[in-house]
Amino acid sequence: QVQLVESGGGLVQAGGSLRLSCAASGRTFSSYAMGWYRQAPGKEREFVAGISWNGGSTYVADSVKGRFTISRDNAKSTVYLQMNSLKHEDTAVYYCAAGPIVVDRPSGVDYWGQGTQVTVSS
Repeated sequence: QVQLVESGGGLVQAGGSLRLSCAASGRTFSSYAMGWYRQAPGKEREFVAGISWNGGSTYVADSVKGRFTISRDNAKSTVYLQMNSLKHEDTAVYYCAAGPIVVDRPSGVDYWGQGTQVTVSS
């Protein structure tokens, strides 16, 4: 079965940066859209950013627009989330997601990663 493995999470000070990676294995994802969600304590899972593997189109949620950038490397079957100017409010578990069309809604997601913790200190 397809596996998505996140890495790059950790503890960072407010104003700092982190780069998350999500590596896909077990099956080709050349036609899949991929993206990122996050879930903070007491909050619902929130869409963060999405990218099309074939077209390279991207969408970033308004809550992180201007600070986060999603990118891909198809040769490595990997999607990235560059997070800059991090705020305490960005603290959450970040989940990689993959779907056949779009991933900006949970109903469009076929595969989920295990999640990686991002903690932004004050």
